[in-house]
Amino acid sequence: MHTRQSCGSHLIGIVAALALAGCDRKADPAKPQAAMSTVGSGGRVAANSVPSAVASGEVDFGDDASKFSRDGECDDKRFTGDGMTATPLLESDIRHDATDCRAAYKQGRLTLGPAAPPASSGQYAASGVDHIMWGDDASKYSRDGECDDKRFTGPGLTSTPLLDSDVQHDATDCRTAFAQGRLSLAQ
Repeated sequence: MHTRQSCGSHLIGIVAALALAGCDRKADPAKPQAAMSTVGSGGRVAANSVPSAVASGEVDFGDDASKFSRDGECDDKRFTGDGMTATPLLESDIRHDATDCRAAYKQGRLTLGPAAPPASSGQYAASGVDHIMWGDDASKYSRDGECDDKRFTGPGLTSTPLLDSDVQHDATDCRTAFAQGRLSLAQ
């Protein structure tokens, strides 16, 4: 008859045996091995954060598993540029904000590489972003990384024709671009 403690001991022994099972394999010198590091979940990831696909010109954007995905701003800290969120970046969002990052990357508002602090973010953060009536995201063009509200002007504005029906209905995109200094109120 096994007690709970002995079952737990057996389970730990099995897990340890499985973990050590691959330790005796010899590395093939013809196949370079990536340096590995551990992450909080117990998994292993390559120590370099740039995927091998980037070397061949492809970018692995991942999926939209982040709770911040599809909000019009890239939250993946592998990128830098005007398409990035102004909020703190989290490790857990790497490769989990694909739609936003892909859109901004294709628009030329992001590059893959180390983040540099934005030159003017402080100037725009306090310049009235909280005093503008942003509205909602009811426009069919909302959350696409481009502001579609004709009350604004600047590089964060869409290049497509602006519609009266989109005024105050693209809040997330317009607020983000304004906070990043890529929009100002039109005169």
